[in-house]
Amino acid sequence: MLSRRDFIRGANGIALTIPFLGLIGCDDTSADGAHSISGKTMGTTYNVKVARASDAVDGEGLASRIQASLDRVESLMSTYRPTSELSLFNADVAGSSRSVTTDTARVIETALAVADMTDGAFDPTVGPLVDLWGFGPNGGRADLPADAEITTAMADMGYHNISIANQELAKTTQARLDLSGIAKGFGVDKVAELLEAEGIEHYLVEVGGEVRTRGLSPEDRAWRLGIEKPNPASRDIQRIVGLSGQALASSGNYRIFFEADRQRYAHIIDPRSGRPLTHDLASATVIAKTTMQADALSTAMLVMGTGSAMAFARDHDIAAFLISGRDGSFTDAASPAFERLFSA
Repeated sequence: MLSRRDFIRGANGIALTIPFLGLIGCDDTSADGAHSISGKTMGTTYNVKVARASDAVDGEGLASRIQASLDRVESLMSTYRPTSELSLFNADVAGSSRSVTTDTARVIETALAVADMTDGAFDPTVGPLVDLWGFGPNGGRADLPADAEITTAMADMGYHNISIANQELAKTTQARLDLSGIAKGFGVDKVAELLEAEGIEHYLVEVGGEVRTRGLSPEDRAWRLGIEKPNPASRDIQRIVGLSGQALASSGNYRIFFEADRQRYAHIIDPRSGRPLTHDLASATVIAKTTMQADALSTAMLVMGTGSAMAFARDHDIAAFLISGRDGSFTDAASPAFERLFSA
């Protein structure tokens, strides 16, 4: 799973998510007992910050367990691994079914629920289009797909062709699943579950820009995060938020793209049209209870465009922050639920 997001960053005291370039599973314990654990997973990086850690916390052992948890998610759900549960299902013929693990079932159930909720703006069967436009495991392309190619790629798509019940995953067409818009969020949630099972109450977990928090930072305040301005030429911050007990994910269309015929084509594909986005909504950030939910919803809202996304956020009481614009000129808008979180 290649990284699709890098919108949350640390600067001027804002906590954590500068990409880590060191050893996988490295644990750095500070003088105040906080642990910083960083490494690589799913084609991107992860960072875990544990504050107010007791002397009983084994930092190196915790780092190993975090890495193993993330490795397992990747081994189950990566389309880049031919033996993953997802790849094996994608290779199955139309009308077939197979049993999957509890974790894979949980992610697919959420993905299908969000797809239904968003009328297909988020669709986990978008994989053929991702591949066709050069953003999948087969690598990039320099030319544009023909209309006939797009029609062919969409023939077996549609989240309605996928079902799951009692961990039995089935499809009615040759549909293929792509969970890159939700699996990293789930990986964050799994690490959070691991930390809480070990009695850790103050933490920040980040994978590829997806974040989940609990308790307080080492500075005895909410974990401060910066939402990046969607400008590929800079790393400026548009808005700072403080989170405690919440998850956050951002989706954007301005860092991964290819150019053809002097036109830029971003990696976010609208499953309904079969083509990359053309509207001016540059990034969508969602705050939710779980990172998995925030991950999928931020992708769906980016696909919708500014007006539809804000109406959707209001209708469903979603905390969303949208940044629109091009060529360095941006405007932002926050949903009522987002503003309520930070109005105190």
